[in-house]
Amino acid sequence: MARPIAVTIPHDLGKDEARRRIDEGFGKLQSQMAGGMLGLVSFEQHWDGDRLNFTGAGLAQTIRGRIDILPESVRLEVDLPELLAALADRITGRLQQETQKLLR
Repeated sequence: MARPIAVTIPHDLGKDEARRRIDEGFGKLQSQMAGGMLGLVSFEQHWDGDRLNFTGAGLAQTIRGRIDILPESVRLEVDLPELLAALADRITGRLQQETQKLLR
């Protein structure tokens, strides 16, 4: 069963700059979502307005999520597959750290 996780990071960059940084740094976030199995997970992503939708697939598992760029925060939601659900707390912490780095 999938386990949803969510992280909200405040920023004072404005939507355009926050979006640019997330777009350029998404690769760093992918490695955190894959729980150390990045080489085995292939990600696809696309923007829909101020929302980045993404899907990662590998080892018969699928990671789905979205990043919403808001005026004063970025909200990251990820649906972890069963294989990674046991690592959800660790993955959440790493995603929060990496997203904060991108928005500094």
